[in-house]
Amino acid sequence: MNKMKFIISLMLVVLVLAGCNYKSGQQPENLLPYEDQLAMMQTAVDSFRESSGGLLPIKTRDIETDQYIKYPIDFKKVVPAYIGKAPANSYEAGGIYQYVLMDVEENPTVKLVDLRIADTLRGINYRKGINGYGPVAEIIAEGVYKLDYKKMGYKNELSVQSPYSDTQLPLVATGDGKVYVDYSIELNRMLMESDLDIKPGEDIRFLLTDNFAIVPAYSLPYTVNEKNEPVFMLEK
Repeated sequence: MNKMKFIISLMLVVLVLAGCNYKSGQQPENLLPYEDQLAMMQTAVDSFRESSGGLLPIKTRDIETDQYIKYPIDFKKVVPAYIGKAPANSYEAGGIYQYVLMDVEENPTVKLVDLRIADTLRGINYRKGINGYGPVAEIIAEGVYKLDYKKMGYKNELSVQSPYSDTQLPLVATGDGKVYVDYSIELNRMLMESDLDIKPGEDIRFLLTDNFAIVPAYSLPYTVNEKNEPVFMLEK
């Protein structure tokens, strides 16, 4: 009997510990951009568009908003009429992804934004100086800078987990004090794997949006140089 009580107690401890490791919004199914969830949302968006005469189930954003977060899906317009509930990995269901639409004019396509990146950028913006500009450590390119994290109170340089690989992506800032993710590593990898004829002046972020479910949100535009390497493309 004592042995049975011990086994039951052990099982209860395991269950409690498991519950602690799977907090709301952090379950494995909430972290992965499952293709079936994307497919269901795409079907819901297409159905809404058809029944509404071409309208899209999106929230209103300022015209200057970053193109990758400009058209977030408004789940109130599709749940429960077109889909039973918000996908498990969506922000609305406690997940880490925001569902957005790309190519809204020609071919509205459901994509994802990794909100963990937004959290990191939000923390940096909070720590920036009272004038809104972070201290500069070095110049990376014309108009693009590396921040001095130690002067901002950080012990180490900050980076974000790439949504495309296990790579850590650095962060950069522009002269107006805005902070962005540097996707150069991933873009360079895509360029090396691609046989496309890309000309300088062409924004190459399509290499990521065309091949992955997650968009390169919070990024600067990139093009290629004469060596077919990714470089920042800022307006003069």
